[in-house]
Amino acid sequence: MRRSGVLLPVTSIPSKYGIGAFSKEAYEFVDFLERAGQSLWQILPLGPTGYGDSPYQSFSTYAGNPYFIDLEKLIEAGWITEEDCREGALSKEDGGDEKSEQESPENYLEQRYVDYGKIYETRFDILRKAYRNSHIESDEAYAAFCEKNAYWLEDYALYMAVKNAFGGKSFSLWDADIRFREPGAMRRYREEYAEEIGFIRFQQFLFEKQWLALKEYANEKGIRIVGDIPIYVAYDSADVWASPELFQLDENFLPTAVAGCPPDAFSDTGQLWGNPLYRWEYHEERGYDWWIRRISRCYELYDILRIDHFRGFDEYYSIPYGDPTAEFGHWEKGPGYDIFRVMKKELGKRDVIAEDLGFLTPSVLRLVKKSGYPGMKVLLFAFDGGSDSEYLPHNYGKNAVVYTGTHDNDTIEGWLGSAKRASVSFAMKYLGVKRRKDIREGMIRAALSSAADTAVIPIQDYLGLDNGARMNLPSTLGTNWKWRLLPGELTGELADKMAELAGLYDRH
Repeated sequence: MRRSGVLLPVTSIPSKYGIGAFSKEAYEFVDFLERAGQSLWQILPLGPTGYGDSPYQSFSTYAGNPYFIDLEKLIEAGWITEEDCREGALSKEDGGDEKSEQESPENYLEQRYVDYGKIYETRFDILRKAYRNSHIESDEAYAAFCEKNAYWLEDYALYMAVKNAFGGKSFSLWDADIRFREPGAMRRYREEYAEEIGFIRFQQFLFEKQWLALKEYANEKGIRIVGDIPIYVAYDSADVWASPELFQLDENFLPTAVAGCPPDAFSDTGQLWGNPLYRWEYHEERGYDWWIRRISRCYELYDILRIDHFRGFDEYYSIPYGDPTAEFGHWEKGPGYDIFRVMKKELGKRDVIAEDLGFLTPSVLRLVKKSGYPGMKVLLFAFDGGSDSEYLPHNYGKNAVVYTGTHDNDTIEGWLGSAKRASVSFAMKYLGVKRRKDIREGMIRAALSSAADTAVIPIQDYLGLDNGARMNLPSTLGTNWKWRLLPGELTGELADKMAELAGLYDRH
């Protein structure tokens, strides 16, 4: 079946208090997708984020981001008040008394960009008050959640409690006894920080309860959720602390090599991601059991799974730990098809999208083909070469997912502002448009009319926004993951236009 959908991170939903949440606005977005004739909602990873706010650098591959918890539902439960939330819209530096026009809660909903610093310093105080008023320990659903998810929740809750006790420092800077998980230290910290551990479990319970309710609502409307799993986990994570044997670490639990990408046309020094690399031989010996648990968890939260950096399963780039750039790394062999063979055996046939962008060697292409998973085609990559570009629609097969752009790219309008004249001229000829301003709709139509079974368009491109709405510029810090929709931007007129295009090209 030919499908179409929209890429929109949860952070970008225009809910109250500065960041997207599983709130009524999220349900309204699902209603918008239904009216717009879409069947897919693609999001970014939902994990809790740290320094840099990247959803691809999470404290846990299993946990959810507590920022997404809808505070309005906690008001309805009687655990907090609306005044608590309104005061939480102000940073501590504001004092809560002298409310400037820009900082007032009434205008907080209207802010275009997420202020992560403000949310970090205020949101947990609100959630902590809700926890203390909830008496959640007597809730049978909470007890069942904790029991079912104990395999990751206990390590995560302890990790975050200890991390908070050490002022947010990475576990590599903790005292040796708890850093190395000595049994006595583990018992002592669990006892000393029992309330904090309970608070962290509470956050995860609310996250899952609210997210699964939203997902169920979307599924009932015929909309499936496309989730996103990074190939790597963050070094500063419960995953590495709890299972150091899975990663290339030394006796002090420091990485011996880290992940990244080599120098290319986009970066003279490559990309230094810094994630620890896997000990693939050990994973193979264990039948990839950690991966099976990880992916199983994903399919509890999502309907379709986009696997990031798919080429890393064929070969991965290894950079010596401590190098300031990615220039002096080298390629190592990954697990290849074996991990997907086991995954299919253990989990059955699942809906997967392989993120196969970048320089692809013949062995990567063979792996994607053997897996049977559709790869990605990005139209913004199509117009810098000739008619043989694999990103031009006439070269697509059916088993593909086409995007105008992704979270890592310019918007179409942003691309038009910086693209070479020859690329823009080629795009106009290829798309059959006479005016530069018609390129955006031409690209959307080209994606939807292509042979690819699935088409996903970032909402920014439907809205015609420039790079002020870009989500991420790789290898930069401070300006990413912040853009939000504003109330009223998703109109019925836009939904009807999207539905018309979807129907025209037989997408559902």
